Amino acid sequence: MSKKNKEESGNHMAFTLGTTGGIIVLRKVLRTAWKKAVGKEPPTDVTDPKVTLIEALAWTVAMAIIAETTRFWIAVATGKRKAAVVTPEAPPESD
Repeated sequence: MSKKNKEESGNHMAFTLGTTGGIIVLRKVLRTAWKKAVGKEPPTDVTDPKVTLIEALAWTVAMAIIAETTRFWIAVATGKRKAAVVTPEAPPESD
């Protein structure tokens, strides 16, 4: 295995572990915030008749935002996102 492949493998592992850990931690934080804000447990079973559509949608949107935000910041931290440097072209010279 080449040095580049080992480095990429390590970055991939760090990204995966970081994302998983970050989502687990932030999910617990979100559950605690939900309990304090709403006064009950977040919905876990959407087939439960006690769960309203608004509750289910709010929880789903909150979890999606947390998951994608975590993935983004872990990707930035592990260097998976490479900034694309675009140099503007000089305008054509007119005589």
